[in-house]
Amino acid sequence: MQSKTNMSDLNPTDTSEQIDPNGANPPGEEPRIIIRGGKPLNGEVRIHGAKNAVLKMMAGALIAKDVTVLKNVPNLTDLHTMAALLRHLGAKVEIGDGEVTIDATNITDTEAPYELVTRLRASFCVLGPLLARCLEAKVSLPGGCAIGERKIDLHERGLKQLGAEIKVEHGYVTATAKKLTGARIYLDRPSNGATENIMLAAVTAEGTTIIENAAQDPEIQNIAQLVNAMGGKIEGAGTYQITIEGVRQEDLHGAVVDTIPDRVEAGTFLMACMATTGEVMMHGVNAQHLYSVISKCNEMGAEISMFAPDSMRVRMHERMKAVDATTLPFPGFPTDLQAPITTLMCIAEGTSILTETIYENRFMHAAELRRMGADISIKGNAAVVKGVQRLSGAEVKSSDLRAAAALIIAGLCAEGVTEVTELKHLDRGYENLEAKFRGLGADIYRR
Repeated sequence: MQSKTNMSDLNPTDTSEQIDPNGANPPGEEPRIIIRGGKPLNGEVRIHGAKNAVLKMMAGALIAKDVTVLKNVPNLTDLHTMAALLRHLGAKVEIGDGEVTIDATNITDTEAPYELVTRLRASFCVLGPLLARCLEAKVSLPGGCAIGERKIDLHERGLKQLGAEIKVEHGYVTATAKKLTGARIYLDRPSNGATENIMLAAVTAEGTTIIENAAQDPEIQNIAQLVNAMGGKIEGAGTYQITIEGVRQEDLHGAVVDTIPDRVEAGTFLMACMATTGEVMMHGVNAQHLYSVISKCNEMGAEISMFAPDSMRVRMHERMKAVDATTLPFPGFPTDLQAPITTLMCIAEGTSILTETIYENRFMHAAELRRMGADISIKGNAAVVKGVQRLSGAEVKSSDLRAAAALIIAGLCAEGVTEVTELKHLDRGYENLEAKFRGLGADIYRR
């Protein structure tokens, strides 16, 4: 895979109207993204493959004693962390230009240690594949999360119903089974992680497994596509009921599968275009994954047109209108775009109310947006946002991945200079985001 662009590649050509990108950081200063706002985004951009799909498919590759290739893969720090975990388990992982090759022929360890799992919560989803492949797994509990608690009760209950014995002690979940047997499993809430772990464990369970009230996200459909290409039998992925017919582990084989487009990255560029009153054509987009987002953006005044088969044009030529929005499991409005739409509400005409129903601590970006002049009040799980005419540049700190994107969008539309720090969050989910924005005319660089 291509290495990250170095600073010499990022220098803008027109320095008369831009910040000097050659300024060195003072000693000890952390990396930051620097933005001079106020320039409308215009042009074309390609969306990368979905982070939330590729990480779980990498885990799913463990169920077959063979080689699996995933294509349309983004270059993200989270991907390299998952690769490190799979290598620890005995798999061979090669990361090339836009693809990952996983040879899981020999699994030599079934323990996912704390030092790796704590770096990437998605790595907890090796639990189901290891159980399906080896009938045993020991995976560290992921620990705390900045945006809120992520419970494992549904994972535990579902795997028990398949016949596994589950123990939670000393910071680890240990799962063992003499054999796995299909079962009808109802989830109290449509949890992505639980749906994925149970679905992948059930691939080799004897008989039929039915998951009721399953998460319906497109990423789960992509995982099921991979498993079916490997010889598994999954139906209904993407609906509230998923049916898995168990197959013998020795009948599974490697596969080559494309990663779906990243709907969160697409939503990020859509909202950045709106914030800067620009016009952007996005390529590599699946509109069916974005209906709730497109609906809200249309309500705010955006003009959005689809061009077959996978291109979307966004135009925004006037001030946005205030809207109310509530985050919900798919197909509802995604919690991963709650922070970016908060930025839009900050400069929309009128008062918006944004309700967060997924994670209890996902308004930490509000304090940073206030530093830029936003009028936001937090009341429980809701934010009341009174639109202002414009934001003003400031130094701000990202608290999580999507908050980082929201602050960059704020900087793109703000008056003056914005500096965003804590970029370790951003690089987990966006590949060369600042370079893509610069390609659309933004005055932005990383120092």
